[in-house]
Amino acid sequence: MHKLCTILANALWLLFSASALANPLVIAHRGASGYLPEHTLEATTLAFALGADYIEQDLVLTGDGELVVLHDIHLESTTDVEQKFPDRRRADGRYYVIDFTLAEIQTLDVHERQQANGELVFKNRYQSEGNFKVSTFREHIDLIDNLNRQFGQQVGIYPELKASDFHRDEGQDISRVFLAELRARGLDHPNARVFVQCFDAGEVKRLRQQLGLKAPLIQLIAHSQKELQTDAGLKGLEAVADGVGPSLSLILDREGGLTSFAKRLNATGLEIHPYTHRSDVYLSSNEAETQMFERLVNEAGITGIFTDFPDRAARLIEAVAR
Repeated sequence: MHKLCTILANALWLLFSASALANPLVIAHRGASGYLPEHTLEATTLAFALGADYIEQDLVLTGDGELVVLHDIHLESTTDVEQKFPDRRRADGRYYVIDFTLAEIQTLDVHERQQANGELVFKNRYQSEGNFKVSTFREHIDLIDNLNRQFGQQVGIYPELKASDFHRDEGQDISRVFLAELRARGLDHPNARVFVQCFDAGEVKRLRQQLGLKAPLIQLIAHSQKELQTDAGLKGLEAVADGVGPSLSLILDREGGLTSFAKRLNATGLEIHPYTHRSDVYLSSNEAETQMFERLVNEAGITGIFTDFPDRAARLIEAVAR
């Protein structure tokens, strides 16, 4: 009996040690968006091939209540809506997803993110037109499910609910529509390969406390959300969320050192998934990038990171993890 207890104790120690030593998750930010136009099925496929653990889907609703994968509630920054539907802009000059049916949105071509003057936001990324389309949340899940089945993988999804207040003002409840889809697929449980994320702290509470979300839940934190960065804010988050997704600048200061918030966050039991690693924009050299990951992985104690370059992030994590 004593020998059996010893064997079980050793097995449990190994299990928990392996869990504690697991490398941070690589979360493909809008797919492999450093290489292909964001949120396209092609960017998702490439993120899978490059070794992402999770792939992000930002979600907004069409006028006929369909969840589509787009970062914005507007269309002109990443599609040719101005050429296809020149008369459908609102008084503010913007083209809103919710003013179009799914069938109309599926006629649009997707391109690299552009500024208002037509210049690329990320100048050295994908530059050809291509034949990229807006796709639904359902299509993204189906694609990842099929790739997982064929390659024997368990890549998860990481959906973000965008602009819940805006959708309610327009007569739609994005959280209820989303939960219906999640539950129809059997993905609303604590062990699902899903992280649900949202910036709106009120909506995070609503998802957990009123709508009964059981899947892992992440509170995103921007610089402006000062109340969430206090000790009281973190304590409140521990009651409703499984983790946080803070801006990288909330974890590392201008000199590359850990912020006081990062140290306090590391003392909680929350998952820590900062955003966004972009080696082509923010980092001046390979050495600077490696040093950043060294700090994030071994000092800040991150458990995942959003990245536009999942292959590069995976290599850096592997190189610095100890």
